Amino acid sequence: MYTTEGKKIVSTDKAPKAIGPYSQAIRTENLVFTAGQIGLNPATMELVEGGIQAQTRQALTNLKHVLEAADSGLNFVVKTTVFLQSMDDFAAMNAVYAEFFAENPPARSTVAVAALPKGALVEIECVALLSPFRGD
Repeated sequence: MYTTEGKKIVSTDKAPKAIGPYSQAIRTENLVFTAGQIGLNPATMELVEGGIQAQTRQALTNLKHVLEAADSGLNFVVKTTVFLQSMDDFAAMNAVYAEFFAENPPARSTVAVAALPKGALVEIECVALLSPFRGD
C-alpha cells in the first residue's frame, strides 16, 4: 500500500489483479472501499466453473483477501452491493452469501444488470471498517 492524498491503495496477489484503470481497494483513515469482485481465479484470471454459486463463493473469497490486505475483514463489512446478471440467480447467490455473513450481516443492495465483465454472473463490492487490531 502507498499513500496518495490521504488514501492508501490496496493491492494483493491473493485476489485478481485489476483488469482496468482501478485499484482493488482504497483505504482511508477508517474505511475500506473495494472494487467489485467477480468469480475470477486469481492464478488464472479466468472465471471459476460451477455457475452462480461457485462464482459467488470466489467473488467473496477475493473480497476477503482484499479486505485482509487493507487490515480489515469480512466481519467489518458494513455495506455490500451485489450485481447479478439475472435475478433468477438471487436465491442461489443468497445461499452462498449467507455462509460468508452468517452473523450480523451488513446492509446490502442487490441489483440486476445487463452484463458484467468477462461474462460473470455476479459481482460484489463492499465498504468496511478498518480492524481495530490492525498493525499500522
